[in-house]
Amino acid sequence: MKLICSSLLIIFSISISAQKKVLNHSDVELWKTISSRAISPDGNYVTYDLERDNSDSHLYLKSANGTLILDYERGTKGQFSYDSKFLNFIIKPFKDSIDDMQRRKVKKDKLPKDTLAIYNLSTRELIKIPNVKSFDLPEKWSGYVAYYLEDIKEEKKATKDDDTTATKKEAKKKTKKVSKKNGYHLVLHQLTTKAQDTFTYVTHHTFAERGEKLAFITTGDVSNENSGVFVKDLKTSQISHIHKSDKANYDQLKFSETGKRLGFIVDQDTTKVQVRPNELYTWAEGASSAQKRLDNSTAPKGYLVSSDGKISFSKDESKLYFGLRLPPIVKDTTLLKDEISNVEVWTYNEPRLYTVQELQVKSDTIKSFQTVFNFKTNTLVQLGNADFEDIDITDEGNANVALIRNSTPYELESQWTGQRFEDYALVNTNTGATKHILTKVASANLSPKGKYVYGYRIVDSTWFSYNVATGKYNTLTKGKIFYDELNDSPNYPYAYGLAGWTEDDKHLLIYDRYDIWKVNPETGQSTNLTNGRSSKTVYRYLKLDREEHYIDSNKNWLLSTFNETSKDAGYASFNPKNNNIKVLEQGPYQYSRPIKAELSDALLFTRESFSEFPELRLTDLSFKQQTVLSNANPQQSDYNWGTIELVNWISLDGKELSGMLVKPENFDPNKKYPMIVNFYERSSDGLHNHREPSYGRSTINYSFYASRGYLIFNPDVEYRVGYPGESALNCVVSGVTALIAKGFVDKDNIGVQGHSWGGYQIAYLVTKTDIFKAAESGAPVPNMISAYGGIRWWTGLSRQFQYEHTQSRIGGTPWEYPQRYIENSPIFNIDKINTPLLIMHNDADGHVPWYQGIEFFTSLRRLGKPSWFLNYNGEPHWPLKYPNRKDFNIRMAQFFDHYLKGEPMPVWMDRGVPAVEKGINQGYELLDTSKN
Repeated sequence: MKLICSSLLIIFSISISAQKKVLNHSDVELWKTISSRAISPDGNYVTYDLERDNSDSHLYLKSANGTLILDYERGTKGQFSYDSKFLNFIIKPFKDSIDDMQRRKVKKDKLPKDTLAIYNLSTRELIKIPNVKSFDLPEKWSGYVAYYLEDIKEEKKATKDDDTTATKKEAKKKTKKVSKKNGYHLVLHQLTTKAQDTFTYVTHHTFAERGEKLAFITTGDVSNENSGVFVKDLKTSQISHIHKSDKANYDQLKFSETGKRLGFIVDQDTTKVQVRPNELYTWAEGASSAQKRLDNSTAPKGYLVSSDGKISFSKDESKLYFGLRLPPIVKDTTLLKDEISNVEVWTYNEPRLYTVQELQVKSDTIKSFQTVFNFKTNTLVQLGNADFEDIDITDEGNANVALIRNSTPYELESQWTGQRFEDYALVNTNTGATKHILTKVASANLSPKGKYVYGYRIVDSTWFSYNVATGKYNTLTKGKIFYDELNDSPNYPYAYGLAGWTEDDKHLLIYDRYDIWKVNPETGQSTNLTNGRSSKTVYRYLKLDREEHYIDSNKNWLLSTFNETSKDAGYASFNPKNNNIKVLEQGPYQYSRPIKAELSDALLFTRESFSEFPELRLTDLSFKQQTVLSNANPQQSDYNWGTIELVNWISLDGKELSGMLVKPENFDPNKKYPMIVNFYERSSDGLHNHREPSYGRSTINYSFYASRGYLIFNPDVEYRVGYPGESALNCVVSGVTALIAKGFVDKDNIGVQGHSWGGYQIAYLVTKTDIFKAAESGAPVPNMISAYGGIRWWTGLSRQFQYEHTQSRIGGTPWEYPQRYIENSPIFNIDKINTPLLIMHNDADGHVPWYQGIEFFTSLRRLGKPSWFLNYNGEPHWPLKYPNRKDFNIRMAQFFDHYLKGEPMPVWMDRGVPAVEKGINQGYELLDTSKN
């Protein structure tokens, strides 16, 4: 009887699975993602957006027990007030309406604007305020929301028939429109009473973080009167006009934390003089006006007050940090455009390549150097300068020491090393005394209290500390493995990072591959706190408070866990007093970094697997009770999905390897399936990633192809320096043949797909093997010699470092290892290719020069090899625009369906899409093979 029941159950399960739908391209648009998640400070409410690609968002508000309180179509970006009494969010116009108006060429300023929604969590009252540009809430106190209106619509007054022309001209003269220059109308809305104050033509505003104050800058009323800087005390309702100036420009408006001090920059010159006469002003609580602290005439010699340097105050409010700049390069404005020679002069020994300089012109033009003003001593100390541009301050600005760094001596060699070495010095923030302490170090920082400079010296793979008071340099981890054990690039191995410091800079908490180590910064004495190596479990500290400056040794820590063997993950509680670890949550899932409520122990997190969408879950620090709040994609259960598993095999050169295999949900081991191989470096740690159907930018979608009857194989690749192509061949082909031996892979219908580094390896593989029936290669590099001398246009950097030291793994220059460059370049063996190829490479690619894709395609075309080239005009390394992503996924699926499943060829593969038809006829239609 049990046998009969079991058999019936199996038949029933197979029947149910067989009835499930197969994913099609139109179904992809049904899937939603979660964004803009937020938890109220008291932990009693959660808000989030559900979004579909290229569609309106939908905001949800739920209580801690999962009860739906509010859902609002087109709602987005919810923010809670600090007292958890109100939810504020934006309501966007209907996308379809906007699209329709744009088709009708409606001007941008006539399109519908956003609406601000204010929802009272106690009374359930919803207030909607239209025509809102943006809104802002205080960080650490409650009661108000400030928002900008696009404009205030005033009722038209009746005019008399005998209005004179002069009167009409006068009325027109007095009009003033909102704009970025004139400002927008700022409304300060009291959330409980609904009382409102409107301040017109406001260009900047800021709330104090903890003090109940608002500061704003206005260009004045319609007559440009009453312009300047205002401070409103929201406890007393007193408003102070602390700086007055007609037509002045203001920048960097910033309160101290309590609101007792305010700083800003003023430019009161109305001419177009190129050297701007900026002035630094500060205001103190109780003062009727702001006080000028510095201008260009009193600034340090050779420097000017910067309008671009960020203003900030120390935690104790005794110091003001701001920026100084070098004088600008003055242009001759009398020259006509045709009288100027715009030649680029590139010099061989400049620290920065010209292409880098060109991309950094704006940042170079507004570059500022951090300077500190001490209110106690009324003194100024310049911390940064033209040599030491970058500055680190610590102890929330209270420390008497700052760390300054200079990378200029090493910028030229970074072109080929890929390393950003720097020299470091300490500067006293009270006296300006400077002491040079470190030379040619890749990374160094100040400890939270400023007692130590610490970092990782990459050239000897060692963590170090430097005692600021004594000047003693300490090597902390020499001879110990705190560096990447799996490094397979011709480069120094990187560190695993660190959790942080304990209180009072007592211990440094450093990661090795698996564990957290407590290290004495003076002696280097270390203690393993977690002991995960024996079980291959990786422990990492989770920072729950974004304002945390040190790790408290008297409280339990929340850790993430990850097992390298099973790929299972979870959370654990660590007691630093007895080093006890308690597992809180663990399983065959991937877990997110939790978001903690600011004023309670409530945690918002997600877990996911290949089949489980990462729904929002609410719990506390015990993880005992969990409430699933979202249900983003219930339709998934209607579709044939898929399963994923780890597979292991031996490479062609004898290494034990791992990878992932995806199977259709209704997989039958007695059948043979077409398979697509997709890989990039090592991916198997992502076994439990959820992969919802989507129009991806550059890769196949696993759930989509599994639903349609494909196997997907993703092998990990281990590299041998100098032979990246051969390494991929050893790992990938051995994995494919191992799966073929299992009997369920159709060996005659195997495809391969990859992008960028993966695209290069596919270009290499098809010159060495015919095991693949079809291949898609995105942004490939077929010619390492020409690519070596190319530019990464997004950054302006030379590509040399990539081949000598990083991902391309050649290990030297073309003149040192010419044969390696030739052997690893598919261009020299393109005549060996027998695999049809689909190539995608876009003309605005900032990572891989798109001429590489052209070299590949034109060579294949010259040889008459079946190949197709996709270029999405104006798109970067991958298509970003929705229509282009959708198009790429449709064409790639049609390409593989044709070669691996015998589906008819689409028109675009048969005859292309002629230039005169671009954007008109896509050629998706399948050829009618019945006529042949």
